[in-house]
Amino acid sequence: MRNLRRERLRTLIREEVSAIFEKELKDPRVGFVTITDVEVSPDGRYVKIRVSVLGSEEEAKETMEGLNHALSFIRSRIAQTLQLRYAPLIAFEYDSSLAKSAKVQEILKSLEEKGE
Repeated sequence: MRNLRRERLRTLIREEVSAIFEKELKDPRVGFVTITDVEVSPDGRYVKIRVSVLGSEEEAKETMEGLNHALSFIRSRIAQTLQLRYAPLIAFEYDSSLAKSAKVQEILKSLEEKGE
């Protein structure tokens, strides 16, 4: 798969999965989810979606369980909506970088307040 086509597929999958999270996914375990990155294999058959979850680690764990439970639904919706020949195999991966960044900001703010 050429890079331009792969990049376009990556963007379309990101948009479609975001729409599914927002409008169609009704699992109460799934909290506030942000897609941070989408990787598509060279042949387009495998997709890794990195997500960040707003909330505690327990809420993140529950959200990941909910997302993994909804994988077949999400996979079929992507194949149907994007009219793909093959429904790509999807894997969700938790991205803790936003949570770590928020924690660092919190620490810096508290140090700044103590320094005043």
